[in-house]
Amino acid sequence: MTKFRDSFDIKIWATVKSIPAGQVMGYGQVASVAGFPRYSRMVAAAMGRSPEPLPWYRVVKSDRTLAFKPDSDPYREQAKLLKKEGILFESNKVVTVDPDDSLDKVLWGPID
Repeated sequence: MTKFRDSFDIKIWATVKSIPAGQVMGYGQVASVAGFPRYSRMVAAAMGRSPEPLPWYRVVKSDRTLAFKPDSDPYREQAKLLKKEGILFESNKVVTVDPDDSLDKVLWGPID
């Protein structure tokens, strides 16, 4: 292990752990929040090195689709776990709603 990889992994793990249930982040967002913009391609590998379970299923591609092939077992598992947390899908894309938002705000935007 290198000093960089150790630091990177620890920050990625903390960021992924901080994603609230019912919400998702893209790989690039995880990298940026962890302090490593432009390292999105390394996020999955860092998650795989975690010594403890992470809510890996809350991390999706930047276009809000799942990173697995749609007919694969990992895809079905990720979709099942996200749906269990209340995540909806529209045309294979994740749709999330902030739990603090009212239905009017979600549909029509904030009232000025």
